[in-house]
Amino acid sequence: MEKYLTDKKERAKSMNFSELRAAYPTFTYHGYTMRAAEDALEIVYDFSIEGLCEFHPTWRIPCTPPTDPETDAALRRLVFSLGMTELVSYWKITCSPKVRILCGALPESLTAWWKRLYFGGLGEFFYRNGIETDFDAFMQISYEGTLSDDTPSQKPLSGKLIPIGGGKDSIVTLNLLKDQLSDACAYQINHRDSSAKAAVLAGIAPQRMLEAKRTLDPNMLECNRKGFLNGHTPFSAIVAFSGVLTAYLNGIGMVVLSNESSASEATVSMSAQEVNHQYSKSFEFEQDFYAYEQEFLKVGVRYFSLLRPLTEFQIARYFAALPTEFHEVFRSCNVGAKQDCWCGRCAKCLFVSVILSPFLPRSEVTRLLGADMLDIAELSETLAELCGALPNKPFECVGSRKEVNISLCLAIANAQARGEALPKLLAEYRNRPLYAQYREIAAEFGQEWDENHHLPKELELLVKRECVERFA
Repeated sequence: MEKYLTDKKERAKSMNFSELRAAYPTFTYHGYTMRAAEDALEIVYDFSIEGLCEFHPTWRIPCTPPTDPETDAALRRLVFSLGMTELVSYWKITCSPKVRILCGALPESLTAWWKRLYFGGLGEFFYRNGIETDFDAFMQISYEGTLSDDTPSQKPLSGKLIPIGGGKDSIVTLNLLKDQLSDACAYQINHRDSSAKAAVLAGIAPQRMLEAKRTLDPNMLECNRKGFLNGHTPFSAIVAFSGVLTAYLNGIGMVVLSNESSASEATVSMSAQEVNHQYSKSFEFEQDFYAYEQEFLKVGVRYFSLLRPLTEFQIARYFAALPTEFHEVFRSCNVGAKQDCWCGRCAKCLFVSVILSPFLPRSEVTRLLGADMLDIAELSETLAELCGALPNKPFECVGSRKEVNISLCLAIANAQARGEALPKLLAEYRNRPLYAQYREIAAEFGQEWDENHHLPKELELLVKRECVERFA
């Protein structure tokens, strides 16, 4: 069946959630094809929205030697599950009430698992599009395929796969594991220079950089242009499933993430349904993923975040103490991502400036980001969102409200100790009740340790020693 777009697309700009669901009631996951290339596994997925168009996103997963996809039941479970994760990016175009799965089947408990990921991971999408729905009503999943062979994999696995995104968190993970990198590989989806440079600096040889290539279907981009529904999806779940798939194909036993405890805090606090921009970075998702691997994937790859017991504050403190060459290469601005730079104007840039301000001189933070973020008066409202003076945080991967307030108090204390005039945003913050609330406890902050994690014991001791006890 050829790809198609009907004339209904022209109506999308005036159609709302309910109207789109009525016009396009069915989304179908038809299946996938796999091909073992010389140095990679190539995957093509087959989705469609009935009456609108087909979608065929692709993946190219590096692996040597290539596996035989037809004889590996564990591999088929992984590829099927990555498709389940991919489909939500295409489903959200019309939010079709019925999702048909033709290439497999799952028990009721795992159907609820996927709905929980979709519903939690689309919280921001629903909120920003003004969509009112609930867990039971937003999607009904039916299966017309057969249950997978659930034989556990016996493939021998060893070493670590470390996903890297270019920001300070994955750089901290690489440095914490600097003595364990001889059999480790770095992982990224599509190439980004800052990520590759950070991995090489930390000691990952270029040949141990595994770069998956993910290609979106252009029909989705066309639908976005035509005004169909669009918005945030749980990308970190894509990292999880593709990372475990990459690890399995390359005989690697652990996928070591860099998500912190702060990622579990809600972005929107004034809502009937909790909304967390970082849902698929949260501990809730990490727990769910662990259970899914045990119940369905059964490939033996252990997935966990090394930084889960820590706050963003503690991570920034450790990062600031690293050699300056790591400061030069880190990037985590989404606005400037395509240019691999800091935009110097967004909420993420402001947060990075705030969280580093207790540990690096203001002049150095300004040089790294290319702007004196704390002296830009137009960012006053953004800072109010970050610190909790306004109810909702920015829809970015930022730290908790508490650690933002702690960092601001410490930045003010540092400036006063040096006899420096306060930049505009710090001067304004000093007059807020939040400053009086947090300044007395700011100096004692930084010894926190969240017991909700899945770290192996030896890594738990390492992280606690290097990121907490070292700074006591």
